[in-house]
Amino acid sequence: MKTFLFIIMSFPLFADEIVLTDKQANYVAMKVWQNEGAGLDKYLIHWNDGEDFASVGIGHFIWFSKGHTENFQEMFPQLIAFMEEKNTPLPSWLNSKTPLPWNSKKGFYLAKNSKSKQYLELFQFLKSTKGLQAKFLAQRLNYALPKMLNSLNDSDGDDNKKVLIERHFNQILNNTDGSINEQGLYALLDYINFKGEGTVLTERYHGQGWGLLQVLTHMDASEPNPLKAFSESADAMLKRRIKNSPPERGEIRWKDNWHNRVLSYAP
Repeated sequence: MKTFLFIIMSFPLFADEIVLTDKQANYVAMKVWQNEGAGLDKYLIHWNDGEDFASVGIGHFIWFSKGHTENFQEMFPQLIAFMEEKNTPLPSWLNSKTPLPWNSKKGFYLAKNSKSKQYLELFQFLKSTKGLQAKFLAQRLNYALPKMLNSLNDSDGDDNKKVLIERHFNQILNNTDGSINEQGLYALLDYINFKGEGTVLTERYHGQGWGLLQVLTHMDASEPNPLKAFSESADAMLKRRIKNSPPERGEIRWKDNWHNRVLSYAP
């Protein structure tokens, strides 16, 4: 697992770093949390059917129990590392190296239903730091473009592909006058949290990914509305993921929710 600090040192920032004000952070937190947990606090700590890990916080950040291995990128420890850097007060038992306290879905629900001290402390911590969690998403976005570009090699295409990806990224993030497009910012923040950068090779089915890299690559360059092109490409990449997914995961059940989520990127 790569810690958040490793990511910071490995990839340069944009010339203009994305830093959210508290107002912007709360706005983004509300939008992302509406997508991830219907805006309901009871879903701040959740364990989805068909998964072997918990999803916690406004971004339903993946968190593994001790000794667990999975193909998906674990993000909750990176969030906690970010908070440690900000000197955010944490529950006494929690740090960036702490594994998920519950080894199974059954154990998780026992703690939740009994309102164990550890569960309640985690819940209150997550509820009180929603805005800070959104700032973590913005911090992650600062490193997304260089991370995606650095992941490409000769087999992925020539420099023209990098130019295309960077162009699409900036068209979504920025208005024509160079100011931040808040709807585009939300779309990028939400999708990168939702499905990642697309650079992790294990986060692919049949060699095909579904992250931000793949969405930017497959955008229709002839579409005059970048947000519409982004939304349509995201929908196509998620449909491709479902088609390629192992049948036992039952990912078809998420199709409608995923479709409606990416539609919100281009209202």
